[in-house]
Amino acid sequence: MTAVEGVAARRLTIVVGITGGIAAYKAVGVARALVLAGHEVHIVATEGALRFVGRPTLEAISRNPVHTDLYEGVAEVRHVALGQRADLIVIAPATAHSIASLAAGLAGDLLGTTVLAARAPLVIAPAMHTEMWENPATRANVATLRERGVIVVGPATGALTGSDTGAGRMSEPDEIAAAALRAVRPQDLAGRSILISAGGTREPLDPVRFLGNRSSGRQGVALAEAARARGARVTLVAAHLEVAEPAGVAIEHVGTAAELRESMRRLAPDHDTIVMAAAVADFRPRTIAEGKIKKEAVGDVLTLELERTPDVLAELAAERRDHQRVVGFAAETEPDAEALRALGAAKAARKGVDLLVVNRVGWSEGFGSPTNDVMVLDRAGSVVCTAAGDKLSVADRILDALA
Repeated sequence: MTAVEGVAARRLTIVVGITGGIAAYKAVGVARALVLAGHEVHIVATEGALRFVGRPTLEAISRNPVHTDLYEGVAEVRHVALGQRADLIVIAPATAHSIASLAAGLAGDLLGTTVLAARAPLVIAPAMHTEMWENPATRANVATLRERGVIVVGPATGALTGSDTGAGRMSEPDEIAAAALRAVRPQDLAGRSILISAGGTREPLDPVRFLGNRSSGRQGVALAEAARARGARVTLVAAHLEVAEPAGVAIEHVGTAAELRESMRRLAPDHDTIVMAAAVADFRPRTIAEGKIKKEAVGDVLTLELERTPDVLAELAAERRDHQRVVGFAAETEPDAEALRALGAAKAARKGVDLLVVNRVGWSEGFGSPTNDVMVLDRAGSVVCTAAGDKLSVADRILDALA
């Protein structure tokens, strides 16, 4: 395992600090997202936080005991041990009081001592009423923390307690978790430009029907998000995504295999890495009906004549420049691992790619699933790495092979 792989793929020890604000209930989502990403989560809650969210809930989500008391675990020096062990600390919500305490370096509770004892990145998600957020004291405290390298996520503008609305609403849990994990990701792709295709093309039969596939675009979007988080300039060619578009990347929408081919070949010269994660149709109807095909006109059997679509991946590999790398994807239904590798090796050689990501798909795995199980092969067909888990973590392992 390389140093980069170690940082990107290893299981992190993360402290989630929860302070006493109404947004504490959303901290459950933050902890859950970090646990589902495969990390060890320890919650340090203030007494005020436990007035809003019960200890059993937090322990069930984090899968660890919840710590609150500065004088618990004195023999193991817990008031500093948690901070010393942490790879990352996330405080959500961060109230005006807790922000002031952090800025002043106070150690009056377990959360304060944990932060002071840590050398890990600190991420805070402020949550409070608009007047408190806009107060000069709060503004000064936040500025002080930013100067020290603290990452501040939000706050957003929206509904607050009661009927109030405005700035001060805590950011959503997934946004906080993603920002926190970016803080410990390597910037090994800084200066790189990556072109990624995602989704599934659709080939029209008539104005209302098409031939398509079951790709949601989730893995390609995860690759775009992970590459951006690691410092790359990313362009995404998106074909009928069924997931939210990633932020911070340039996006070009396409529909058919021909449209995807045109976009990828046009954009490829401006990028040093090309990743073909989209599921591109191998065949398309030879003719497209101008009007809706009627059952009454064709009878009980409809015969379609299909023609091959151009091999976009092979074209991109053949046209690449000396400094460019091309990564392909191969979705196969082969159940046997060695036979799957052999299929991938043959395809890698046939297409001429630098790396080929081979994943098993079926009725209930691969396409549309939140998880993936892949092997990455080089041009010679040797296994570079394997990865299994949620598609964002799989994306990071694929990028490790590139980095």
